Amino acid sequence: MRDTGPAWLYEAGIGEVRGALVDNDEIIEAAIELDTEALKVGLVARARLVELLPGRRGRVMLDGREALINHLPPGITQGASLTVEIVREALPEAGRAKLAKAVPSDLPPCPAPTLYERLMATGLPVRSPRAHEPDVLEAVGWSELLDEAVSGEIVFPLGALRLSPTPAMTLFDVDGAPPLDTLAVAAAHAVGRAIRRHGIGGSIGIDFPTIAGKAQRNAVAAAIDESLPQPFERTAMNGFGFLQIVRPRPRASIPEILRADPVGAAIRAALRALERTPPTASRRHTLPAAVHARLMTRPDWLAELTRRTGVVHELESAR
Repeated sequence: MRDTGPAWLYEAGIGEVRGALVDNDEIIEAAIELDTEALKVGLVARARLVELLPGRRGRVMLDGREALINHLPPGITQGASLTVEIVREALPEAGRAKLAKAVPSDLPPCPAPTLYERLMATGLPVRSPRAHEPDVLEAVGWSELLDEAVSGEIVFPLGALRLSPTPAMTLFDVDGAPPLDTLAVAAAHAVGRAIRRHGIGGSIGIDFPTIAGKAQRNAVAAAIDESLPQPFERTAMNGFGFLQIVRPRPRASIPEILRADPVGAAIRAALRALERTPPTASRRHTLPAAVHARLMTRPDWLAELTRRTGVVHELESAR
């Protein structure tokens, strides 16, 4: 991809839409929006209060979908109708996902902005390469970014990071060779870049190597400030090498999305590859058994694949 300054690449894929902010042929920020009926940030709609909770909180239903709500108006009663805005989407976690969050709103009802609309709102160019054109998204490292999200292994010039999403926070562990002061600063830059690349929000903990000296620890914190755009808050690096960051978390990160449903992620990756299969290539493809079984439950996605490629693909299950 010829470098012409920062620009978004946008793909309306089957099962998901995806965007990547590319600069100097490198993905510096990415986003995936799944093709689901989940409540999305920015949706304004009428809702019914189905449960009152302490502290002016409660649960609301919007067309059969549930959300938590904060800052309820005084005196509202259970069963009442009100207009709400979604300010946080549901977040996948082991066991049960965290519900979406809403707040009361005076705005007129409107749908949530799409990923494409959000990208356009940044003011940067948005390019939409087609499936029959050169795969520029892959050329700038889309598969590598997905591999980072799934494996948690992120390599940088002086070492490596291990990314581990947990219910309490996303953790980064730093590994590398001495000198530790130099390693920690390089790792801080790598963590800042990784947080932005993968859309990681909420509470983030970083376990750096233990380094002595306030000036050296301040240099690590300064590297975080330089590499990670606002808004965020952070602690100082303590004597044990731990530093914590808190960022807004309106949506799940890419690691959370992919790890919450590995089969679904594999299906969407397979559909992306099939859409880019040359017309002269074989129409017969073998998929992992779990991927094939789930995909067979989505005739709408298969029909869309046929519409886009102009051929009927023969999909078989691996034995």
